[in-house]
Amino acid sequence: MIKRFISYYKPHKTLFIFDMLASLLVAVIAIFYPIITRYMLNDFIPNKQFRLIVIFGCVLLALYLIRMLLNYFIQYQGHTIGVRMQAQMRSDMFNHLQKLPYKFYDDNETGKIMTRMTNDLWEISELAHHGPENLLISSISIVLSFTYLATINIWLTLIIFACVPFLIIISRALRKRMKEAFTQTREATGQINASIESSISGIRVTKAYTNAKEESDKFEVGNGEFVKCRKKAYKAMGLFHSSTVFVTDVFNVIVLIAGGIFLYNGQIQLGDYTAFIVSVNLFIGPVNTLIGFMEQYQNGVTGFKRFLEIMDTPPEADSEDATPIEGVRGDIRFNDVHYGYDGSSDVLHGLSLDIKQGEIFALVGPSGGGKTTICHLIPHFYRIDRGEIFIDDREIHSITMESLRKNIGIVQQDVYLFNASIRDNILYGRPDASEDEVIEAAKRASIHDFVMTLENGYDTVIGERGVKLSGGQKQRLSIARVFLKNPPILILDEATSALDNTTEILIQKSLDELCKGRTTIVVAHRLSTVKNAHQIAVVDNGKIVEKGTHTELLALDGEYARLIQSAEFGMRNSE
Repeated sequence: MIKRFISYYKPHKTLFIFDMLASLLVAVIAIFYPIITRYMLNDFIPNKQFRLIVIFGCVLLALYLIRMLLNYFIQYQGHTIGVRMQAQMRSDMFNHLQKLPYKFYDDNETGKIMTRMTNDLWEISELAHHGPENLLISSISIVLSFTYLATINIWLTLIIFACVPFLIIISRALRKRMKEAFTQTREATGQINASIESSISGIRVTKAYTNAKEESDKFEVGNGEFVKCRKKAYKAMGLFHSSTVFVTDVFNVIVLIAGGIFLYNGQIQLGDYTAFIVSVNLFIGPVNTLIGFMEQYQNGVTGFKRFLEIMDTPPEADSEDATPIEGVRGDIRFNDVHYGYDGSSDVLHGLSLDIKQGEIFALVGPSGGGKTTICHLIPHFYRIDRGEIFIDDREIHSITMESLRKNIGIVQQDVYLFNASIRDNILYGRPDASEDEVIEAAKRASIHDFVMTLENGYDTVIGERGVKLSGGQKQRLSIARVFLKNPPILILDEATSALDNTTEILIQKSLDELCKGRTTIVVAHRLSTVKNAHQIAVVDNGKIVEKGTHTELLALDGEYARLIQSAEFGMRNSE
């Protein structure tokens, strides 16, 4: 883990070296004050050397001026290193998140992921900046002050130094408790962020159902857990700090008593004793800095471990022999496919189907039967457990995922639109498309006329998830996106089920236009959507129980006929 953390310093190696040199000089300059103090008390003042008092005072002032500039450099450039490292880690995490499989997002809430990308990385950047500086400055200061103290009185120095092991023992004993407490706090923070993200995203549903109290109650559960974990962390911190501060206070008591005895016995001069007291503070200060560093270290290490948990999550990976697919016709074949989301209980049980190029193939059946799962397996969003899926006689594992997905367009019930302009949302289908191509796609999706009524036209920002648009407008925008992509395979997963009848009829015209010349898989609960399909498959409990045209399946008077008559399928009157 340390090696991976250090690797983020490499791009900033030169700046880091200068930062460490500045830190080294700050530590060296600090020792000059007790040295000059000792000379003044033992020599310049008793011997009335006024000129040397002024000269050394000016030298000390100049050194402090240099230290001010060095501290400015450390604070400015040191933090710059930390921010750059944080930005690089955030980029690495974001890019890695783009490569993770669907299952990762099934198992991890958005709020928790955001916590790792923001709070955790901030703690890491603080450690990246302050950690090396604190270690270097404190270590050098301890060595220099100890060496200097030894030149004043070795025995008194050894007495002081004998207290250090007690400080180390206490720090190590309490550090584990702090680590556990901070880890729990991170998890509680992630839970709160996940709750906030969920509640804010669903605020319109909350208001519609007047369930603000229920949402507040759910939030307070996580909030209370955060307080509990934070109290535990503060308790560990309080015990850590109070114990270590007590030990460092003992340093001063020992210096006072032992030094007084040495001075009383004539084993040390008054000037040396005064310089020793001043120098002890230079020794205790860095020790306290190292103690404080323990807390920062725990924060940073905990955050970096959580960062690595995501970075070490295996990304989607093409098979070793996978190659891009070109000139896709659109033939699709499932051969004895088994799949289960949790790896144990199957959602699909030996499913087989054959969809010909240019066909409209409808999937119907009760909810939870496996229809959406079939749609997710075609673009290889999940890896099947057993069986084979072919696109144009090529098994999908032999096709690179990127090239496969470029040839598949998806229109879903839950349309996701970005908080950007209408143009940018359409361009998501093909970012390199021209303005004319965007407009043509919008016209084919029957959204262009509406766009032109807006004050800013295609530059209109539609809000988070397209909140400023109606359901039908959002659906048309997603259809325009697919028109621009122009894929040979199209998946319509409940594309109109959330719309009212009038809007559905308007959208259906756009979908009919979209389906022309493409292999289309339609999932629907409405007869009007599927009755004109070339083939209809009834999917129940992960298997195809019936297959045929609308007329053929009605003649069977089986499961399809029962679905037509049921309220679940609906829209019989539209026949």
